[in-house]
Parts: sequence; C-alpha cells; structure tokens
Amino acid sequence: MLISRYSKPEFDPYGDSAPEETDALWAAPVAAQPLAATLSLPGSKSLTNRELVLSALADSPSLLRAPLLSRDSDLMVAALRQLGITIEAVAGAGEYGPDLRITPGELFGSTTIDCGLAGTVMRFLPPVAALALGPTTFDGDAGARRRPMKTTISSLRALGADINDDGRGALPFTVHGTGTLVGGDVTIDASSSSQFVSGLLLAGARFTDGLALRHDGERLPSLPHIEMTIQTLAQRGVTVTSPEVGAWNVAPGPIRGAEIDIEPDLSNAAPFLAAALVVGGTVTITGWPVTTTQVGATLAELLPRFGATVTVAGDRLTVTGNGRITGVDLDLSTGGELAPTLVGLAALADSPSTITGIGHIRHHETDRLAALATEINNLGGSVTELPDGLAIEPRPLHGGTWHSYDDHRMATTGALLGLVVPGVEIENIGTTAKTLPQFAELWHGLMAGPDTK
Repeated sequence: MLISRYSKPEFDPYGDSAPEETDALWAAPVAAQPLAATLSLPGSKSLTNRELVLSALADSPSLLRAPLLSRDSDLMVAALRQLGITIEAVAGAGEYGPDLRITPGELFGSTTIDCGLAGTVMRFLPPVAALALGPTTFDGDAGARRRPMKTTISSLRALGADINDDGRGALPFTVHGTGTLVGGDVTIDASSSSQFVSGLLLAGARFTDGLALRHDGERLPSLPHIEMTIQTLAQRGVTVTSPEVGAWNVAPGPIRGAEIDIEPDLSNAAPFLAAALVVGGTVTITGWPVTTTQVGATLAELLPRFGATVTVAGDRLTVTGNGRITGVDLDLSTGGELAPTLVGLAALADSPSTITGIGHIRHHETDRLAALATEINNLGGSVTELPDGLAIEPRPLHGGTWHSYDDHRMATTGALLGLVVPGVEIENIGTTAKTLPQFAELWHGLMAGPDTK
C-alpha cells in the first residue's frame, strides 16, 4: 500500500486520522543532467522521539521547536496522549509543521498502544508504561511482531515490572503498571539494538532506585545513538555516568522541562547527498549542525571514501560528485542506519566493496541485509550476504520492481539506484512517511535545480 505524504493544511498530525492509502508503483525519476540542488530537511526522528519521552516524564512543560512530523513521531505523540500526557501543536517558524508544547501529568495505563513499525515507540515506551497506573498493551504492524523485544521485557521484569507476553519475547505484550518502578541494577544484551539501552536510560531517573545498567553481549551497535540519549538527558539536568564501556548509572531525580530546537534529520540526508555521487553535480543540505550526536554527521567522512568532495560553509554541507563511485571496504558498526544508502552506492561503484559491522540491521524494519541483496540482485547486481555485512560486486543494472518491505530506507535506496537505472519502480514509496513524508516531493525536486525546498 502506498501511503501519501501528509497534507499539512488538511491533516491533523497529532490527532487520530491516518494518511490516505492507495495501491501504486512509483516510477523512480531518472536524472537527465548533473544535479545542482539545495534543500532543507525536517527534524530528526531520533531526537524528536527522545525529546517527546523526556518531556512526558519531566517536572514541568516543554516546547519542542521544529519537531519531525512523520508516522513514527505521530505514533509516539498518540501513545503519550493515551498515557495521559497533554501535547498541543502550536504555531512555529518551522516550514514542515508546528512546534509542540508538552505538559506532563499523572500517567495512566488501561490502554493499547500502536507501535506501528517504530522501534523508538516499542523500546522507549514500555519503561514509561511501567510508571503508569494500570495495564498498557503494546502491539504494532505485522513486521513489528517480528522485531526482537525480549531484552526490553526481561530487563523491565528484573527492575520490578509485571509484564505478560505469554513467553513470546515479542509484541504483543502488556505492562501492568503500578505507578512506580523500583529500578536498580540490571544487565542486558543489547547486541541487536542500542534502543534497549536508550529506552531504559530515558526513564531511569524516574525509577525509585535509579538505574545501574550494564551491557553483556557480543557487540554494542550504534553507540552514537546512546551518546545522543545521554546528551538529551544532560540538557534536562540528568547526569549519566559511565564507569566503563558498556555500563551506565542514572541517579533518581527530576527531569527538567525545556525548550528544545530539533536538528534536521541527517540520516535522511543520506540518499540526497549520495545522489550527487551517482549523477554528478552538487547537493547542498542547509541547517547542518556544527556539532551533533546524529550518526548522519559521519556522511561527511564516509562519502569521500566513495569519491565525493565534501565542503562545509556555515550551516550548509555540500557534496560534489562526478558520476564516478569508488568501491570501499568499510566497517559501519556505528552507523548501521546509513547502510542501505551506502550499499546502493557500492552497487554502482567501479570496483567491489565489502561493508561489515551491520549484522544488527537484520532486526530493523526488515532484514535489511537479505532485502538489499535480494533487490539489487533482482536488478542484475551481485550482492552476497556475509554474517555481519554484505559483499558487493558491481554489475550493470536494469529496471524492474524494487520492493520496499515496508522499510523507508529500502524505498529510498531504490530511488537512488533509479537515478541512473531506467525503469526502476518502487513498491510502496509511501513507507518513507515513517520518517520523511515529503520524500517523493523532495526527490523530484533534486532534478529541478538549486531551489529545492
């Protein structure tokens, strides 16, 4: 099903309505000439949903400026409202939607939360529900029921929560909140997702005994996302100490209300910036932060390895390419969410690539390693799955249907390849509404010149 982009004048983004759905294949536009595009992007999903959770747990109201308006953030807002939090859309200066005023209150369960496919909802909100009074059931899309949740469930039980999952270790499950959670010491295996760590850290200050969290597992992926969580907590007066790698302590105490400016989503910038490499020319993203914890910031170092030139002037980051892409050997363990875009580049390169450190992305919206290999190979490519990554042998590609697997980053990777491979049609381009409802509009705008919105 194709989900249309949100229509700001007619759609209440923080109500109960849903985007219109239609069946269609989306013909990926082919670039006819080198690019010369400048665009701004909506706010970061990762920051928006972290700040929404902290605002809900705070001791006073908060204002989020230029938050993301997308399916993931809409699901988070709806869920927090169901738990008793007041969230109001207020006029702001952002071009992509309203600011948000969040007024915390007493948390109540006796509700069912729709997680959709949002990992931040299904991993960040169960600790909040444990602080609510009454049962809260979590469920989501069919794909969400396949995502690992055992770590969230077992860790909350160890911290004193009563959870019924019928032994599945997955959605659906019910958190029977009592209004408080003891907290204290807990050891988890967060090898499949850093969100297990972030979800506990975000609520840890509200636990009676605070939180002493330790990771014990094969690896700890996406460390920048944990650093992002720690920084958002610090902005609200909560100190997270780390006595050693893989261990974090949060003392019990208040979480302050705050006024927060949400940065643009730098991971969503990946396919747009990569387009300059694929087609040639320049793509500029405005509003690029000077300092950030977003993993997308590493694009400034990663894209030159594929042959790009990257320049920064003030808050504008520009990528320049000449249509030639160099193969790479890359460990991407800290930036797995960038993998689909970079694998797409590697499929168009002039030499083989190996991208590793991304075994954990098998547990995202879909098994991204299997999906990328299948779809690129279906277009004539040669991608081999490795235990922890992909080996890409570039071959001439041809048109065909590119399946999204209800995964926004799969959809955008198909669009990237379609810039130079005629006849690529994306199944369910509307899944990009998960984090960037304006994707199709902005993508067509790449070919329109330097004034892309």
